[in-house]
Amino acid sequence: MAQAVSEVLPFAIGVAIVPIPIIAVILMLFSQRARLNGPVFLLGWVTGLSAAFVVVYAIADAGDVDTDETAADGVGWLKILLGILLLALAGRTWRKRPRPGAEPEMPRWMSGVDELAPGKALGLGLVLSALNPKNLILVVGAAAGLAQLGVSTSYALAGLAVFVLVGSLTVGLPVGYYLVGGESAKSTLDELKAWLGSHNEAIMTVLFLVFGVILIVKGLAPLTE
Repeated sequence: MAQAVSEVLPFAIGVAIVPIPIIAVILMLFSQRARLNGPVFLLGWVTGLSAAFVVVYAIADAGDVDTDETAADGVGWLKILLGILLLALAGRTWRKRPRPGAEPEMPRWMSGVDELAPGKALGLGLVLSALNPKNLILVVGAAAGLAQLGVSTSYALAGLAVFVLVGSLTVGLPVGYYLVGGESAKSTLDELKAWLGSHNEAIMTVLFLVFGVILIVKGLAPLTE
């Protein structure tokens, strides 16, 4: 099981440190529906992350990537391409960073996050976790890598559990903190939101660089054996 966990853990950490979903859930915790929308968003996040992982793993496992050399090479090339894409995104993100003193720009959809109905909060959690291309690249890296190990079903489920748990920590902790701390937690969450907004580009640039290299290295491994 340790091998399964070590395969998915780095990618789960990558998912966890993406700032935008954390900012989104904090904004929801400042709304009138905070005690409902926060947990509902978290539910959507966990569901979407789990579903995306299971789908990618099932496709890779059905392709016998652990035993078929051609399929394994195909996954290797896919990881290399995704790694190159992340390196390109790192350069693009760094070039677009706000200049000193400039206000960082957030996605337009964030302006209405604090007014979402519960159903839309659930949908936003699903979209940000399962359909966000940046997240999906990390999900593919983790799930395809796990399938390549050829572990048992129970170990694969353990890998899934670790991936979803770690990948959801930074969304779940603010929700739990607010539910326990209530209004007194708002100042801390507001400071965290402001810090993440100011450093979003720097965090994403480092994340893209690190995981771009990781994916390329992991992709090269089966091709050079």
